[in-house]
Amino acid sequence: MTPDHKLGQPPSFLQGVKAVIFASWLNLLLVCIPISWSLYLALPKTSTHDTITFIFAFLAIIPLAKLLAFATDELSMRVGQTLAGLLNATLGNAVELIVAIIALVQCELQVVQSSLVGSILSNLLLVLGMCFFAGGTRFSEQGFGVSATQLNSSLLIISVIAILLPAAFHFTAGDQIEDPKEGRDILAVSHGAAIILLFIYGCYLVFQLFSHKELYGDEKGDAFKSTRYVKKDKKAKVQPSAAASESAQPLTPKEGGGIVTTRPLDLESNRTLSVHEEAHEEVHEEDEVEKPSMSVTLTVVLLVVVTVLVAVTAEFLVRSIDGLTASGHISKEFVGVILLPIVGNAAEHVTAVTVSVKDKLTLSLGVAVGSSIQIALFVIPFIVTLGWIIGKPLTLLFDPFESIVMFLSVIVVNYVVQDGKSNWLEGMLLMCLYVILAVVFWYYPGVSISEQLAQGCTN
Repeated sequence: MTPDHKLGQPPSFLQGVKAVIFASWLNLLLVCIPISWSLYLALPKTSTHDTITFIFAFLAIIPLAKLLAFATDELSMRVGQTLAGLLNATLGNAVELIVAIIALVQCELQVVQSSLVGSILSNLLLVLGMCFFAGGTRFSEQGFGVSATQLNSSLLIISVIAILLPAAFHFTAGDQIEDPKEGRDILAVSHGAAIILLFIYGCYLVFQLFSHKELYGDEKGDAFKSTRYVKKDKKAKVQPSAAASESAQPLTPKEGGGIVTTRPLDLESNRTLSVHEEAHEEVHEEDEVEKPSMSVTLTVVLLVVVTVLVAVTAEFLVRSIDGLTASGHISKEFVGVILLPIVGNAAEHVTAVTVSVKDKLTLSLGVAVGSSIQIALFVIPFIVTLGWIIGKPLTLLFDPFESIVMFLSVIVVNYVVQDGKSNWLEGMLLMCLYVILAVVFWYYPGVSISEQLAQGCTN
């Protein structure tokens, strides 16, 4: 809970409001909020009108996600970096959670599942890839804690296995069990697995925040030190050999007669001085005072107001999906896997990329990978449990193609981060893989086996 830097005095209320208004140029899109609301409430429900409403609601959520990230950063400033990453990941997933709950209430089970899978893919490939690429523009290689990253990869693999098992159950025993009974069995398996995943997430929080919190800090010993690009000096000359250097040393007269050689400072001494200078710079950075842009009260008020606006706008967004996809030009699968996660992950995206350029890659991983862990171990089982409570037959039986893509993406990310270092090429590879998946999902129609096996879902 201790902040990494000393904090200055919080500004006044008016200064805080001014900081919110001018926080980003994306605030210009806030005008889309009343427009989307008016379009949804005033226009009749047709495919064209729903498409227009979806576009304006889509644009309206982007600045709201940015304001959510801005308020989260203000809270994170007052706590340590580990808890800051957890806050960014948690509040960054608020948009996805709200959209998933609204879609669940409206029995849009396919939208719920595809949007959650898409959020994981977006965080692991697009957000993490842009972090590596953005950091790679300033640093030749950036380092992060290997132990914590490998542990996070293991948690992701476990959660993906829990999602793959119901699909394996269906394809293995589906021919031997009648559909109504199979639907009930898979639903029961999903409820049990969801409870276990929530328990694992609780243990993960205790591990991260209490028992092994030093594992997630920048001072962890297994973190590779970031290296900058070597600047080539055209004026630099080839260093002479040791013997030549010795013979070329200047001669200084000695008081009692004779001469002595004045030996220049050797390379090892220069390295020692450089290390001391770097250490002095790090100490100077730690002593810097970080001034918050808002008071704690205004930050909490902003979080509440933005959350309410996101909830209402997301409701109109979800209700307009059917009209958007009715024309057949765009599928629900593409909307859920690609479009909705881009809006929901806007907050994590901005935060993670910004701090990666500042050589805080541990925080970037805490936001990008930590957000994926939260979706896989908390949001998905929470939504399944919530559906169990309110009588919606949502299971962990996801689209088989989505499940396979998610599993392969986790494996790829695990290989990329296993050496504890990153560069711009690794980031480019992850982003290109995400673009390939976006092209595939544009043509993929989507198969909701969970809805087929469900006995019915009504609003």
